[in-house]
Amino acid sequence: MILSATASLTNQANQISRYFTTLNWDAIIKNLGDRVLSILLAFVIFLGILWAGRLIIDAAFHQSRRIQLLGGTHRAATFHALTLNIFRYTCYFFLLYAILSLIGVPVGTLLAGAGIFSIALGLGAQGFVADVVNGFFILLEQQIDVGDVVKIGTTKGTVSAIGLRTTQVLSSDGTLTFIQNRNITMVQNFSRHNLTANVDIQILPTTPLDKLEKVIEHLGPQLVERIDGLVEKPTITGPTTDAMGRLVFRIVITARSGSQGSVAATCLAAYLKELNQANIPLQNDWGHPGH
Repeated sequence: MILSATASLTNQANQISRYFTTLNWDAIIKNLGDRVLSILLAFVIFLGILWAGRLIIDAAFHQSRRIQLLGGTHRAATFHALTLNIFRYTCYFFLLYAILSLIGVPVGTLLAGAGIFSIALGLGAQGFVADVVNGFFILLEQQIDVGDVVKIGTTKGTVSAIGLRTTQVLSSDGTLTFIQNRNITMVQNFSRHNLTANVDIQILPTTPLDKLEKVIEHLGPQLVERIDGLVEKPTITGPTTDAMGRLVFRIVITARSGSQGSVAATCLAAYLKELNQANIPLQNDWGHPGH
């Protein structure tokens, strides 16, 4: 029985040896080399198309006439990024199709006959479809554009890109957050209208409010001319308390979106300078009267 098993193994080994001996190794190596060269050529063509397409798209969106038709620079930047995204995905799809075809995979037959695979792919692509559909409506309704300052969920920052699947938001600390479009359910856009900010000047109970208000009222028109971003004359609210319970004299400024912080700081500096020159007593940060 042992001899029979040994003879069987020897026979199988001889058959395998004869099989590899009869192979045309020159033809196999040549065929393999041709396919590798074809794949490399496909990659080169793909990179060339990607480079040329990007140049054409960049040149098309660089024209000021097209930017005006799209409704502004931010809107044009949004469609520019989206067009590049779609073009890139399309190139990747055709590259994958070409590589599979070059290595002998019958892609068309597989796509036509793989029913179970198609169902599984459809179930797995539900999230992708939801991302694309929600992204389409975000663009259609002009909820956000590239360059807008927004708050999506707990993430606040500047929109840096809007893609087929994700929207990228760059926070003030440099964090780049990728948000799937299907998760964007509520958007706060701070870039569509002018925004207001409070300018609080700490005062004393003995501060002469009439003199203080007169100085601030006189300075208002000058600030509109001097400060870029201040869109109208500041509005005087008057004496009140801030969030910490301190006595303050409040002025409300209206500035272009995104500049309200710097405009408020510049206005406060100008007010303090004028009030100090007028010798109007104010409260300093340490709780002692200042001049």
